[in-house]
Amino acid sequence: MTAPSAQTDQPASRWRLSLTQQIVIGLVAGFLLGWLAPGWALKTAFVRDIFINLIKSLVAPLIFSTVVVGIAAGGGAKRVGRLGLKSLLYFEAATTLALVVGLAVVNFAQPGRGFVIPPSTVAALPAGHPATVVSTLTYAFPPSIVGAMAAGDVLPIVVFAVIFGLATVAAGERARPVIALCESVAQIMFKFTDWVMRLAPLGAGAAIAVTIGRQGVGVLGHLLFLVGTLYVALALFLGLLLAVAGAVLKLPIRAFGRAVRAPFTLAFSTASSESALPQAMEAMIELGVPARIVGFVLPTGYSFNLDGSTLYLAVASVFVAQAAETGGAAHFGLGRQLQLMLALMVTSKGVAAVPRAVLVVLLGTLSSFGLPAEGVAVIFGVDALMDMARTSVNVFGNCLAAVVVAKWEGEFPSPRPPPAGR
Repeated sequence: MTAPSAQTDQPASRWRLSLTQQIVIGLVAGFLLGWLAPGWALKTAFVRDIFINLIKSLVAPLIFSTVVVGIAAGGGAKRVGRLGLKSLLYFEAATTLALVVGLAVVNFAQPGRGFVIPPSTVAALPAGHPATVVSTLTYAFPPSIVGAMAAGDVLPIVVFAVIFGLATVAAGERARPVIALCESVAQIMFKFTDWVMRLAPLGAGAAIAVTIGRQGVGVLGHLLFLVGTLYVALALFLGLLLAVAGAVLKLPIRAFGRAVRAPFTLAFSTASSESALPQAMEAMIELGVPARIVGFVLPTGYSFNLDGSTLYLAVASVFVAQAAETGGAAHFGLGRQLQLMLALMVTSKGVAAVPRAVLVVLLGTLSSFGLPAEGVAVIFGVDALMDMARTSVNVFGNCLAAVVVAKWEGEFPSPRPPPAGR
């Protein structure tokens, strides 16, 4: 699936601020309004609600189209072959490790505890899908996909999209018009997402204004704690990933670190994994990974190996669950977190092309598990700081995937060190 031509966070020109700068201005304005005039701040809740509703409208078509296109792009087992199978196995192993680390750290740190979401808001939410294994399996196969899309239930949408995607592959040439349609829908929804995110300064500013107007300035401490929790979880994940790769496959960790440094830094500074893709591919080829493996693994990983985004979704979802529990919601226990992990293994695929589009998946996940959607608007206030970290980890993970698959294929005997200065 090709990336959209327009980027959400364009560089600032002399006369135009970047989206990140606009969001910062919106947050400062919302903070001052909530602090100095809490009564007026609470009246801006409708702006936050409009922003959330627009994001909700993206969930079903974006997830459905990206999942179908992602499966169809693989071309089935015969076309993907051994290289594709090994890549997908590694992607799922790395994604699972990211989810486990994210859930472990957020449960240990508990950044959402004490962050109050009013009980009335929580009570108004849907109950979410059933908790037992049998009822969850039944819930995952909807009697009406239209009803699941209307309700924004991510799990049934994903299951239907997976089956639909596999059917398009099995149908062969006759399904090409349908795949082309899904590709067009995905591109349209990426553009739609880009437009909605341009309203982020207003939505995030209103969310912060309402939150501070209701709870006071001390709420910022919880949001910064969330950012710190994510950074710790991402650092721990990278450490574990490198340790396992080095111990099991004897990968050259130092040489890899030098090679990946430049694309990692570029992804962190721009919060765009696409901007780092050409440099990442060049760096891996110079490291000694065959070009055919780099050309397959890295682009495929941009849809199937979003380690940083997946870990972020786990941390952010449980953060909102902890906050909802503080406000009177039911405990979000280990069983439901395992269900959350299984859902995120699929729903996190294919949305790396647009900055902050992962928030669409987050909102759909929260809705499916009966968690308050308002948490997305609040988190958006510090999302720019988290976006840089998760994006750079996405790039790092995909570069490592290329090296692992090359080593697994027996085509990475003696890596060439990158040139000086890289």
